[in-house]
Amino acid sequence: MANLVALEEILDEIKSSGGITDAILISRSGMHIAGNVPKGAHGETFVAMSAIMLGAAETSTSELREKLKIVTVILEHSKLGLGVVSPKAVLVVKAGLGETDEKLIETLARFVPKFEKAL
Repeated sequence: MANLVALEEILDEIKSSGGITDAILISRSGMHIAGNVPKGAHGETFVAMSAIMLGAAETSTSELREKLKIVTVILEHSKLGLGVVSPKAVLVVKAGLGETDEKLIETLARFVPKFEKAL
């Protein structure tokens, strides 16, 4: 069983590292594991649809015979990054539109291994 306190501490570290406004850990099946959804978002919908987005990206790229690592979504005022943590978990981070895609990628690449150890 995952230590929820440890997971929350990692999410807090992500948000305090600068540039990332929200961080949440979700299951591949669309269930909340740890963290808070972005302010104003409906929790169940945000979590479920994030898992579905990642799954759709995996399905659409499956013919390329490469493992999907990160999905980025550019919104009107912000960006989302979704990173595969394990066969059962996904890390979703949100940043302002001014943050670079590299910032999202670097954050996901740096923190995914920490979650792998904590899960």
